[in-house]
Amino acid sequence: MFIVTAKEMYDMDRLAMQEFGLEGKLLMENAGRAVAFKVMEQTSRNEQIGILAGAGNNGGDGFVIARTLLDHGYQVEVLQVVANEKITGDAYDHKVIYEKCGGKVTLYSGKSIQMLKEADVLIDAMIGIGMNGEVREPFATLISLINEQEAYVISVDIPSGVPADEGEDSINAVQADYTVIIGAPKQSAFLPNTASFYGEWDVVSIGLPTFMFHRLTNKTVWQLDNVEKTLPKRELFDHKGNHGKGLIIGGCKEMPGALSMSVQAALKSGAGLITGASSSPVIQMIAGNSVEAMYIPLMDTDGYLNNHSKVSFAIYDAAAIGMGLGRKKITQDFVAHVMNTATCPIIIDGDGLYHLSHLLPDLNARAYSTVITPHPGEMAMLLGVTIREVLQKPFQYAKDFAQTYSVYVVLKGRYTIITAPDGVQRLNPTGNAGLSKGGSGDVLTGIMLAMVMQKQSLLDALCNACFIHGMSADLLVQDQHSEHDLLASDVINGITRVYRAILSSG
Repeated sequence: MFIVTAKEMYDMDRLAMQEFGLEGKLLMENAGRAVAFKVMEQTSRNEQIGILAGAGNNGGDGFVIARTLLDHGYQVEVLQVVANEKITGDAYDHKVIYEKCGGKVTLYSGKSIQMLKEADVLIDAMIGIGMNGEVREPFATLISLINEQEAYVISVDIPSGVPADEGEDSINAVQADYTVIIGAPKQSAFLPNTASFYGEWDVVSIGLPTFMFHRLTNKTVWQLDNVEKTLPKRELFDHKGNHGKGLIIGGCKEMPGALSMSVQAALKSGAGLITGASSSPVIQMIAGNSVEAMYIPLMDTDGYLNNHSKVSFAIYDAAAIGMGLGRKKITQDFVAHVMNTATCPIIIDGDGLYHLSHLLPDLNARAYSTVITPHPGEMAMLLGVTIREVLQKPFQYAKDFAQTYSVYVVLKGRYTIITAPDGVQRLNPTGNAGLSKGGSGDVLTGIMLAMVMQKQSLLDALCNACFIHGMSADLLVQDQHSEHDLLASDVINGITRVYRAILSSG
């Protein structure tokens, strides 16, 4: 599934018409009919359906929806919310066809709002993806009126008032119960300040060639079928050396559990051999939790690792650092040492990211891949911006950082965005609010370490790790836990169930 900006969607429509001869009227017909059939799944013929049609493609889709529903015996009334002269081109043609088929169009006025009050279902086809800036009249008033009604609200492509792209803050928009997205979801379907306006949503195809999406956008949603295709299978004569030797560095006297959870998650996720590295007191506290792991003690000062610890990376295929490490100056020096000497890919998480903010120039100097795993607060710290700014433009900020420093960025959130150094972006849809607890990130880092050591591309590995992490939480919440009581250790145990589900269906 692709993710598009407004410009990318407009470019696809333009290319479909100019290069492939797909007429705009046909694309509008395909869109409207596809939406109408989704509407039929959500409604019944004894319900009164009111359709609010604006100008442009969104309004044109509304007329096709109305005609299709009318033809299938539904009770339909169209409220045209713009002047007649603004209905032009393909939208005008479909309005005419609708009227010739016996459909009625009422022009919006103060008296016509009775339709909003009487409708059981309201279909919002007013503005579309061309929304920028503040909502103007009459749309601002209509949005308020729609949101006041008890009717079930279905938006066409995007709730009116919601921008397609990231970057907007103050939103005045239709609160849809359900949105039928046309072609591909827009960025705003995944942003904290806009996603809720969509309600539940589905995507319908309108006949645009798939390769055009590959040509015009590098943003996709990583789904179950992607995992099934890319997750490496075990071979008959595999041994532990085939599945990676990983090193996990972290822990301090106040936070020994972070290292323990990462070690357990890496082992559970399929790593061949895992070694935990920390101070002797931390190892003594956690070694019994993961008897399958090996441990090496490192030098510490008052329980915090220092740069006198010389780690040899020669035998390791990948490493992770930062979980529960602490934020002392001595640990910063140690992180710098690891970054400059590691001869394998490294994942930097937790307190490692805090120290990374002082070591950014060292990133481009690394000869091996680097993965960072910030939540929005950590991303804001690294960028020198506010958390609010990161939440408004997560796609852009993640891409800018990945390309500037030649790193993989896993920007964690309800929809985690994984960005490669070349700007390719994938979004993970799995997971729930049960993951919003301490330790969840440590578990994800362990899964990532295991994944990057398997026979798959680094980008695929990171995406699969995020999917497995979120899917474990989703399956556990379905029938064993609630989002309130779910613990990071539960997610580790749930990995077994995820693998069984994926491998049995793949």
